[in-house]
Amino acid sequence: MSELMQNVTENLVFVLEFAAIIVALFLAALALEKLARKKQGLKGPVFTTRKMAMVGMFSAIAVIFFLFEFPLPFAPSFYELDFSEIPILVGTFAFGPAAGVMMEFLKILLKLFIKGTSTAFVGDLANFVVGCSFILPASLVYVFHKNKKSAIFGCILGTVILTVFGTAFNAVYLLPAFSKLYHMPLETILAMGSEVNPLVTEGSIVSFVAACVAPMNLIKGAAASLVTLLIYKPLSPIMKAGAGLN
Repeated sequence: MSELMQNVTENLVFVLEFAAIIVALFLAALALEKLARKKQGLKGPVFTTRKMAMVGMFSAIAVIFFLFEFPLPFAPSFYELDFSEIPILVGTFAFGPAAGVMMEFLKILLKLFIKGTSTAFVGDLANFVVGCSFILPASLVYVFHKNKKSAIFGCILGTVILTVFGTAFNAVYLLPAFSKLYHMPLETILAMGSEVNPLVTEGSIVSFVAACVAPMNLIKGAAASLVTLLIYKPLSPIMKAGAGLN
């Protein structure tokens, strides 16, 4: 019974930490977006009913993308690549960084209702936080200077931060958390990496994340950036009209 209570307590603490991160990122994005709107002389609420409807639609599209995950030949099976950041980055460029954080959250929430969690919420936290580390820098550059050069620079910056932060976040927090919640020695997890990737040094978390996690994040960011830059301009008038932004 005491072991059960300990497991419940550990999972509850993790979920509360997850909720605190969501709130903090949303409030930070909202504050910066309000600053950008003030500098541009824009008035009115950040969120309207029509905008929220579009946020919901893009979140639903993102969760469909999220359900189609692909295994990676250079990483253990619990790492899978998805392209759910594509609709979210498109929507974030159109509706702002605060809407982007909301879409990331709704995507995770919908996924949990549909599929549940197989990683004790660790993978879900990873997807949310790492996704925000990509869309927020990209959209914050764009929201202050809405032109093609800013969009390109924002996507490059977002991809770099996604790769660097996502890799470090796995090493410092997510892998140890996964090990603790699943009562699995960290050395066992690292050994799973060395089995599929010869670049992973046995027992080295640095080589694990560098060889397994960094390439995955780089592919995800580059793919989402390229597709967004190709389709955003043609879709922009339709999205903004749907959200009542014209």
